[in-house]
Amino acid sequence: MLLCATLPAWGQASSPKLYVCNQGEATVSVIDMASMAVETTVDLKERGFSENAKPHHVVAEPDGSHWYVSLIGANTILKMNRQNEIVARLDNFEVPGLLALDPSKDVLYAGRSMSAVNPPKSLGMIERSDMEIMERVGTFFPRPHPLAVTPNGEHAFIASLGTNQLMGIDTDTRETQLTRLEGTTQTPVQFAATADGSTLIAGGQKTGQLLVFDASEAPALSVTDTLAVGSQPWHPVIGRQSGLAYVPNKMSNSISVVDVDNASVQATIRGDGLAQPHGTVLSADGQHLFVSNNNREGTYEPRGDNPEAGTVTVIDTRTNEIVKVIEVGTYPTGVGTFGGAQPTGS
Repeated sequence: MLLCATLPAWGQASSPKLYVCNQGEATVSVIDMASMAVETTVDLKERGFSENAKPHHVVAEPDGSHWYVSLIGANTILKMNRQNEIVARLDNFEVPGLLALDPSKDVLYAGRSMSAVNPPKSLGMIERSDMEIMERVGTFFPRPHPLAVTPNGEHAFIASLGTNQLMGIDTDTRETQLTRLEGTTQTPVQFAATADGSTLIAGGQKTGQLLVFDASEAPALSVTDTLAVGSQPWHPVIGRQSGLAYVPNKMSNSISVVDVDNASVQATIRGDGLAQPHGTVLSADGQHLFVSNNNREGTYEPRGDNPEAGTVTVIDTRTNEIVKVIEVGTYPTGVGTFGGAQPTGS
């Protein structure tokens, strides 16, 4: 195992990379965000995993020294270096799903996959220097999935796919607080945080609504606005500079551009390559949005050698126009970056 004496500085990184989980073929595509091209493909089968490893989500250290990937089918979370070598791993973590880095502590947070019917009712806190489990924080609700850490690292949040319940955690004291939402079950898929951590958003898979939360009294949360976006909003991201949110609507094949402060949809982006959009990442300057697309229904017709290829669609945020469609592996899902803005603010 590789031991890191100190945490890297929390900031922008040079030569940013985008890591794209190809859940359908046990690979991860590594994209150079400057050239908008696939630099290499990390084949997990060559590293001892089966075709059913199901890589799902990635987060990376801000300096690019290491990245972490959850493997649903292998019940494993890997720590990789910048040479894409496995340097540490956590095994026997049942159905890991979304990941989030704490920007001020040596902690990696891990939720559970939404594909699991009855996963453990807990959130994993992992010491990322050695990938040892520190604590399993009980959530008290089923199917804990959407996950976020505030930019200052003081609070983490997780919510249930099965019930209208959310939990905030004081990351120092481990004090938790539950919040219950009224009305129809939302099934929030993923959070995104504003740059100051005062506001969270999450899309409701079942309702097609975007929920806006006041997090100023964290670990408590309260809903301040609800607005209609598209069908099955998935992993949103909020621009650090603009404050605009980009919400991929999986079953509408579109991106909603949302003014978070005013809780209003400013634009809807559609076009070639947007085929069941899943994960989102912004470039460091906020000028390009990278969106992974499952393409499991064949909405996009691949031009390359893989007839089942998914895509990463690149959008110019100044014009809301698609400027590049990058073909990757089969069934691309979660994405992560160093040097850009990730959905959780990590």
